Amino acid sequence: MDRPRHTRSVLAALTATLLAVPGLTVLSSSAQAADADLARNGGFESGLDGWNCTAGTTVNSPVHSGSSALQATPAGSDNAQCTQTVTVQPNSQYTLSGYVRGSYVYLGANGTGTTDVSTWTQSAPDWQKLTTTFTTGASTTKVTLYTHGWYGTGAYNADDISLVGPGASTGQPPAAPTGLRTTSVSSSAVGLAWSAVTGATGYAVYRDGAKVQTVSGTSATVSGLSPATAYSFQVAAVNDAGESAKSATVTATTATGSTGGSTDLPTHALVGYLHASFANGSGYTRLADVPDSWDVIDLAFGEPTSPTSGDIRFNRCPVSECPNVESDADFKAAIKAKQAAGKKVLISIGGQNGQVQLTTTAARDAFVSSVSNIIDTYGLDGLDVDFEGHSLSLNADDTDFKNPKTPVIVNLISALKTLKAKYGSKFVLSMAPETFFVQMGYQFYGTGKFGGQDPRCGAYLPVIYALRDDLTLLHVQDYNSGPIMGLDNQYHTMGGADFHIAMTDMLLTGFPVAGDANNVFPPLRPDQVAIGMPASVNAGNGYVAPAEVTKTLDCLTKKTNCGSYPTHDSWPAMRGLMTWSVNWDRYSNWEFQRTFDGYFG
Repeated sequence: MDRPRHTRSVLAALTATLLAVPGLTVLSSSAQAADADLARNGGFESGLDGWNCTAGTTVNSPVHSGSSALQATPAGSDNAQCTQTVTVQPNSQYTLSGYVRGSYVYLGANGTGTTDVSTWTQSAPDWQKLTTTFTTGASTTKVTLYTHGWYGTGAYNADDISLVGPGASTGQPPAAPTGLRTTSVSSSAVGLAWSAVTGATGYAVYRDGAKVQTVSGTSATVSGLSPATAYSFQVAAVNDAGESAKSATVTATTATGSTGGSTDLPTHALVGYLHASFANGSGYTRLADVPDSWDVIDLAFGEPTSPTSGDIRFNRCPVSECPNVESDADFKAAIKAKQAAGKKVLISIGGQNGQVQLTTTAARDAFVSSVSNIIDTYGLDGLDVDFEGHSLSLNADDTDFKNPKTPVIVNLISALKTLKAKYGSKFVLSMAPETFFVQMGYQFYGTGKFGGQDPRCGAYLPVIYALRDDLTLLHVQDYNSGPIMGLDNQYHTMGGADFHIAMTDMLLTGFPVAGDANNVFPPLRPDQVAIGMPASVNAGNGYVAPAEVTKTLDCLTKKTNCGSYPTHDSWPAMRGLMTWSVNWDRYSNWEFQRTFDGYFG
């Protein structure tokens, strides 16, 4: 949120090793009879199945053969690399080839165990074949194929990539696991354990028939469950040959609980930010004039005295900027009236101008004290965390969202848990991160394994995860966002229902962080999730018309009226919608409110 909003697209900066430019390698004689093409989906006929791409998609034209080809567009800090890891035999020769179009297009292989190879073309206005060969090392069983462009150049295409050589024997899938049992059951999570299986390299965990996790050990915790709900679980063992049959089914019913703060929100809620400390172009709206349709009203904003002080102040809009501002007495009376009508009024901390960095325990304690003072002074129901910009950033050694090390992350988690404990189960805690800090974590997390990425990428994930049982609402800002990759491994852009559907499906399905299948961000409960949208074209980039809002809700709650994105389920209990802002919606004749009311009644 901001005053006013400006377009912002935060791109993750990726490191890349500069490749030497080798000459083309002399081809060996014709492939042996036992040789096979080991590349999976080398013609991209099955989309990006088998490939991991930073900025790629499939297109129907141009193609070298078949009906599809890869198209990837490098950025200033991204060479648009696509990779695939292939099982090979040691001490064996392989020929890698593929067809490419574009400028500065590379094809190569890493992890060969001998000399890694690459070949390239400076310019290929039409399809050009690239070929290179390599011999694997004495203990090499896997190599990584790749193709990429060069930084800041135009889009390139690739098609019919093949790796020809001796096929590796993958053996048989392991046996099905036995001894599956529950180890813990809470209102939102179930712990599982099972017996180890000989030859297994990992295990796939299934909930109600759908795969939800892949783990390397013999235990897992399935989170993001609804209270007082029965679930069934199975486990399959995995190795290079594939998955085993599933284990016997174990069922568990989660406990009845009041996790997630307030339990008396309506089934479907409308959340809006009210410009309480400034006016901007939308004008000032008195709290008493906010219509009854708004179930949660976030007062924008509480801001720190300095970025690292932790001392939060809430200054109401001055008369010079807001001539129609109500008195403190009338403002407090309006809060009580809203609460008497069943509404929740929160203080929102941060916004675009309110950078909050709790770098020390002293700042953490000042945050708790000052936020408590604001809540007590105005009799508020809770807190909304709207940290943007550089408030949250991960240190280079902070790579596990489940066990954060960075002080600004650790201290924020501690502060929020302290506030929750102080005010009890009725305390409403919500968060409004930008997509870059949440869904972008599917591709990148922090500075990355090799350094150089934006350390803010995915930085909200440890906070959300740590507070998952205390969090009332998460409403990610699906606006002012750059393109974000969804679970379909396609990039989605703002402006239509597809973006909201893809971004919300990720929250309700869960996703591997930075592509690591053994490090999965678990799904949130549907009642914890609302979708953040701008109220009008004036409010922020990414506005969608009422028909697209309805299409989004139909797809996510009913699995009807969906577009191209394949959702993993439907969630009729999804909490609702959030908007920036109440003021801008009033400015636009309450279009967003009327759309919500028309849908949910």
